[in-house]
Amino acid sequence: MNAASLLSKRGQAGGEPVGSIAGIDDRMLSAYESAAAAVGDVVPKCRGMRWQILAGIARIESNHASGHDVAANGDITPHILGPVLNGSGVGGNTTSFSDTDSGRWDGDSVYERAVGPFQFLPATFRGSGRDANGDGRIDPHNADDAALGAAVYLCGAGRNLGDEAQLKKAVYAYNHSDAYVADVLGWIDRYDAAGSQGDLGKVTGTVRTVLAAALAQKGEPYVWGGGSTKGPSRGSCCSPSGQDGSLLTGFDCSGLTLYAFAQAGVRLPRTADVQAGVGTRIPASSGVRALKPGDLVFYGYLPTVNSSIHHVGIYLGNGQMINAARPGTRVRVDPISALPDYAGGARVL
Repeated sequence: MNAASLLSKRGQAGGEPVGSIAGIDDRMLSAYESAAAAVGDVVPKCRGMRWQILAGIARIESNHASGHDVAANGDITPHILGPVLNGSGVGGNTTSFSDTDSGRWDGDSVYERAVGPFQFLPATFRGSGRDANGDGRIDPHNADDAALGAAVYLCGAGRNLGDEAQLKKAVYAYNHSDAYVADVLGWIDRYDAAGSQGDLGKVTGTVRTVLAAALAQKGEPYVWGGGSTKGPSRGSCCSPSGQDGSLLTGFDCSGLTLYAFAQAGVRLPRTADVQAGVGTRIPASSGVRALKPGDLVFYGYLPTVNSSIHHVGIYLGNGQMINAARPGTRVRVDPISALPDYAGGARVL
């Protein structure tokens, strides 16, 4: 498998991401998800890697690159740099670490500094880092490269991270501190709980069929023009963000709804604005409480004008929707409030 396909490989392994949760930037979450899915191709014996583990590490190391810009290609600016490791005691460091990268990644040609959202020492990243996005560079200041590097490091020679003891051993190897291990495991537990959203509970019949079909696509890439009644498909060129969907396979928002409802024998129109005219319209003024699981939910510039609708999701319940959000993300569970221009819903079932 080449480097470009590492980034595009579907996120799986132990729970899918649910969107903008607990302050995780969408682009960073995408990097964690892709790394968790791809690490098995780099460390074939590794088991149990999931995005929540990487998120737990990155939450402690950089708060998910909070306060920094994460570009579409994963590059992070300004660079995230730890204290100069000159033994001065700053940041708890009392041991001097001489430079190993001639200042290439840390900007210091005398001493080392931890770098990137996962705070690797340059010498460590040199051994674990991978070109995850196929751009010909291995860069700890790139979200994708750093996340895959962290996954490789945590996997070691082939740990089973689904085993609690081995997971603790991996986190301890990352930072030799019992307090650090406890902090990281605490965040992993929080993200595991967030990732468990999507329980269909007592939903039955055609509604359950639709929701189960949509939830089964979590982790599929957003692709402009992607999705059919048969499942994910190549899309078209070009989205407002410049994504060429013809090079990718996945779903856009209305492609996902088209597919999910088709599994219950309901054929929807292809685009969100036309889907808004199907079934019984639920005005935005009625609020989210008027929605029931299985309803379509819409977003538009003018809530009462269907032709202004630009986005659609499927209501899951409890203020959540199944959503193919936009280029650079994957199908996931999001809060209805994830987009600012809620335009009501439609009850088709």
